[in-house]
Amino acid sequence: MISVLSGIQPSGDLHVGNYLGALRNWVAHQHDNDAFYCIVDLHALTLEIGPDELRSRTFDTALNLLAVGLDPGACTLFVQSQVPEHPRLAWLLECTTSMGELRRMTHFKDKGGGQESVRVGLFTYPVLQAADILLYDAGRVPVGEDQRQHLELTRELAIRFNHRYGDTFVVPEAAVPGVGARVMDLQHPERKMSKSVDSPLGIINVFDDPAEIERKVKRAVTDTDGEVRFDPEEKPGVANLLALLAAATDRLPADVAKGYERYGDLKDDVAAALVELLAPLRARRLELLAEPSVVEAALRDGAARAHEVASATYARAAGAIGLLA
Repeated sequence: MISVLSGIQPSGDLHVGNYLGALRNWVAHQHDNDAFYCIVDLHALTLEIGPDELRSRTFDTALNLLAVGLDPGACTLFVQSQVPEHPRLAWLLECTTSMGELRRMTHFKDKGGGQESVRVGLFTYPVLQAADILLYDAGRVPVGEDQRQHLELTRELAIRFNHRYGDTFVVPEAAVPGVGARVMDLQHPERKMSKSVDSPLGIINVFDDPAEIERKVKRAVTDTDGEVRFDPEEKPGVANLLALLAAATDRLPADVAKGYERYGDLKDDVAAALVELLAPLRARRLELLAEPSVVEAALRDGAARAHEVASATYARAAGAIGLLA
């Protein structure tokens, strides 16, 4: 059974882009793989966040992941900071990484913007991400296109370490999901749906109530020609609605487009499909809110399991590089 690892920032809320693009695949893969799912609270420290907010968001993220269908009996769900081998291995990898490699990372260019006051952790972020992956001998890492550069660095570091110090790490492969992998903002369909952008009507949260989902879909941007077809370049708004409906009903966007003559009918069906898809998740979240001990137990057990695997990998790497046992 192949090991799979994915991580998620402790942002608290989840939107349908998170769910349809990644988390639904996490739920599916947990039964077919040795799956490790990590809430990366250490990565969250690269930007300004208060202690209480970080604790709250981390717990809420765990609760939401359980609500969308992660099963602690089928996968390992854990918080990054509760497994100390993550920063320990990151240091070993930092000592095999060049400044030039990290300067080329688009994440640092986008977030740092040449500022002198930028945190060092933002610069070394990709190395900690590499440690996250390599600790669990992950053969496959589901990633979006925006994370592919970081995975390529992870592969390069693993190959370099193995060449210098002997066969130590599994070199991971990228797995990019297909349908639903890229959900766009309903108000600005030229950009990806994201919590980092202030777009209240453009983002559908997984746990929005049905009326809110319907309101946002009905106000989604389309165009003026009235033709329903899947054309992301010429008709990004309509294409986004078709992609949402396709992902919610496990079909292809081009097939979904057949039979529609009015945008209103398409929007009605998109809203109805999303409400039906998300209703069980919302109900499960309400159950977990009433039983926080379930979430705490899942994280405690997950950290113990993750530590068991990560400590063995770290010991192997430390010994290979020359540290005393």
